[in-house]
Amino acid sequence: MSIRCTVESAFFIAWSSLEKSGELGPPDISANIILDAIEAQLRTGERRPLMLANKAIDAYRNLNRQPRTREVRLG
Repeated sequence: MSIRCTVESAFFIAWSSLEKSGELGPPDISANIILDAIEAQLRTGERRPLMLANKAIDAYRNLNRQPRTREVRLG
C-alpha cells in the first residue's frame, strides 16, 4: 500500500469516527489536526492505517479537551 493510500485510509477512518460520534468541529481545522497527527506518526515509521487513525483520533480529542483561554479586556 502506498503512503498516499495509507494516509487517505487513516484519514477516512478518523474523520468518519469523529463525525459519527458528533465530535467533529469545523472541517478545515479538524482536517488539519487529523492530518498533522497522521504525519507525525508517519515520521516515526508507523504505516498501519488503523493505528494512524486511532492516534489521530486521540490527538484530536486531547486537543479539544484542553481548556481554551479567553482574552479579557478591561477598560
